[in-house]
Amino acid sequence: MTLDAAVRVGRDDFTLDVRLTVAGGETVAVLGPNGAGKTTLLRALAGLEEMQGRVSLDEKVLDDSDAGIHVPAERRRVGLVFQDHVLFPHLTVLENVAFGLRSLRRPNAVESARRWLADAGLSDKAGALPRSLSGGQAQRVALLRALATEPRLLLLDEPLSALDVSIRAEVRRELARQLASFRGTRLLVTHDPLEAIALANTLVVLERGSVVQSGTPDEVTARPRSRFVADLAGVNLLRGLAAGDHVLLGDGSSLAAAGAGTGDVFAVIHPRAVAIYRNRPDGTPRNVWPGSVDSVDLQGDRARVRIKGAVPLVAEVTPGAVRELNLVAGAAVWVAVKATEVSTYPA
Repeated sequence: MTLDAAVRVGRDDFTLDVRLTVAGGETVAVLGPNGAGKTTLLRALAGLEEMQGRVSLDEKVLDDSDAGIHVPAERRRVGLVFQDHVLFPHLTVLENVAFGLRSLRRPNAVESARRWLADAGLSDKAGALPRSLSGGQAQRVALLRALATEPRLLLLDEPLSALDVSIRAEVRRELARQLASFRGTRLLVTHDPLEAIALANTLVVLERGSVVQSGTPDEVTARPRSRFVADLAGVNLLRGLAAGDHVLLGDGSSLAAAGAGTGDVFAVIHPRAVAIYRNRPDGTPRNVWPGSVDSVDLQGDRARVRIKGAVPLVAEVTPGAVRELNLVAGAAVWVAVKATEVSTYPA
């Protein structure tokens, strides 16, 4: 059940232009910042958004703007789970799960819905109304309602974003289990990298309506190609023109990098490779720049210190180093990075 899609949605100030292939049994996570076009893409695939291009599912054409083909949403065998669940408030949990089955005129819809609830451990909620459910239970019921119709394509829009942090990990595990048992094609939209990496085999990064990077989680995070992906991977990303053993950055600064190569490149620096000093260090690597502390974020036994200056960087140090160096917002500092700690690759 392969999904092949070339989707173009044009608006006054925004254009979504995406090509996407998802194999049957694969889970693809579409990541990107707010306004990237993630939900618009899902709505187009579901048949809820007017689009140009072509979408086929298991060789059945759902959309083809050139040929004038558009299969209505209710005839696509596509399941869509929204981030706010959208359960029918006046129907019981059992009636919600049976709703899609009845719409498709499936025999024994209620009995089938009961089996889905039993398999999910929610039989005791069959007669409850949605307002009595917890956020996690509502999310699971919404997913069951979509899965019960046996769709060929399952679309999930920020499936965990409405949940409290305290239960998100538990529901994520349950969602991963249910997705693993689903035999069709799976596409989820999220802005949460942990969610994407935990649930998906492949990541597709969408920014300003276009795909900027795709691959396995390891492939994407190892070689980020945008600031968003670098933040996702937790690394510093710079871009410039390489010439031998250095990279000329856009602001005129020079970055020493062993084996930088030639041409337009990305340069990645891990925050743990960034050393912080209160005074300019002597006898240190060639990469030394002045700056000031922008913010300090304590994360367990590490602290991420954001430095602003000619070459803005994030450093990762111990809480003890934060205290010893008095790294407070506005403090003047120097940062140093060894040339051997800089990784480069073609942009």
